[in-house]
Amino acid sequence: MQRTYKTVAYGDRQSRCMSTEPIRFDTKIAVLLRDDLEPWQRLNVTAFLVSGLGTQVPEVIGDPYEDADGVPYLPMFRQPVMVFEASKETLTTAHARVLSRALPRALFTSDLFSTGNDRDNRAAVRAVATAELDLVGLAVYGPRNAVDKVVKGARMHP
Repeated sequence: MQRTYKTVAYGDRQSRCMSTEPIRFDTKIAVLLRDDLEPWQRLNVTAFLVSGLGTQVPEVIGDPYEDADGVPYLPMFRQPVMVFEASKETLTTAHARVLSRALPRALFTSDLFSTGNDRDNRAAVRAVATAELDLVGLAVYGPRNAVDKVVKGARMHP
């Protein structure tokens, strides 16, 4: 059973108390990967894609961690990241859907496998028109039902 804490108001003060109630999120973080990527590429693309979400959508980040000895650790996402895979065509459709819904998103194109730094990555994306992007990955955050519509047709990553 997962231990969670909830904030309880007592008059003019608040206190954190342990709760064993399941947490259900009304939002979703999803990563969609093209199904023809090599295993190392899948991991690399996933790591790059999710790194962008926390910088622009701070509510996806939880509280910092601390072990029993008081050693601090960086905060991470406050909710699970769902990873999907799909064909190139389904990924292109998902990209159009995420743009039409104006959801926070990150992308990874095949060109980024041949660059070695952030400056060149941004230049590679900027050089290609939206409709011509050779997408290999997409991350999206938003209301659960909107994200589900974006990734429709994709399957959970094995």
